[in-house]
Amino acid sequence: MGKAQDLAGKVIAVVGGSGFFGAHLAQELLARGARLRVASRHPERAFAIKPLGNLGSVRLMRCDITRPETLAGVVAGADAVVNLVGAFTGDLDAVQGAGAGTLAAAAKAAGAGAFVHVSAIGADAEGATAYARSKAAGEAAVLAAFPQATVLRPSVLFGSDDNFVNMFAGLSALPVLPVFAPGAKLQPLFVDDAAEAVANALANPAAHGGKTYEIGGPEAVTMLELNARIAAAAGRKPLLVELPDAVSEGIATLTGWLPGAPISRQQWLLLKAGNVVSGQYPGMAELGAQARPMGLFLDRWLVRYRKHGRFGGKIRA
Repeated sequence: MGKAQDLAGKVIAVVGGSGFFGAHLAQELLARGARLRVASRHPERAFAIKPLGNLGSVRLMRCDITRPETLAGVVAGADAVVNLVGAFTGDLDAVQGAGAGTLAAAAKAAGAGAFVHVSAIGADAEGATAYARSKAAGEAAVLAAFPQATVLRPSVLFGSDDNFVNMFAGLSALPVLPVFAPGAKLQPLFVDDAAEAVANALANPAAHGGKTYEIGGPEAVTMLELNARIAAAAGRKPLLVELPDAVSEGIATLTGWLPGAPISRQQWLLLKAGNVVSGQYPGMAELGAQARPMGLFLDRWLVRYRKHGRFGGKIRA
């Protein structure tokens, strides 16, 4: 049975749409009948989205959320706008704070009927990291410019083409695998389920506008449990070494600024804080979406990380 065509004919601008989440969200929106403008600083990275829609249903555009003059053409005549722009380095206040507000203001001025701002669990004006503080500033700026915007705070997203599960699966081939913040809890959310949540918010702004949602997967797992499950699905048995917080923080502080470092200090602080829904906000159910557990996918996805790939299993008589 196909997707409901509840976004048929709608023009939706997805800003910051050339990344991992953007590609999955584009597929969901196109399946529901939308026409897309996928905009980012590097639209060439979104070329793979073009074949997902019918001829003329996807337009790639170049913009920079820190330069207001580049946004007007992106939002002009759009029925709805989605902000996926995010970063861990650089001027986070300009990108995730003021930039988000600038985009919301441009969308409002252009007459958009819906605006979905994708923030993050842990957004906190008093947070320990520039990332958390800038995410909170972005939420405030968006709601000030577009009061009926919907704010979504997802946990970490996973998918077959992510840089999350795949990174840990690759590392599981090591004989010894150190685990940073082994007791920290995450609530991984399947990227396609997150995309459905965004699309549902866009399809019914009257119900979801002006609200903030925290969305996560159906289970919270520690970093140690996560590494063990991924390694098992990849057919690997590394020795998982739980690093004490003092050691982890020291590594992050002393080496985090180096290219290729395992973890930066900011990433360490975010990881240590955990990434689970607080229960203080509505979630997936209120958005009419259901989150699927990682266990449905890992064994199929991680075959390529097994020692002999799909030929590594035992032959049954």
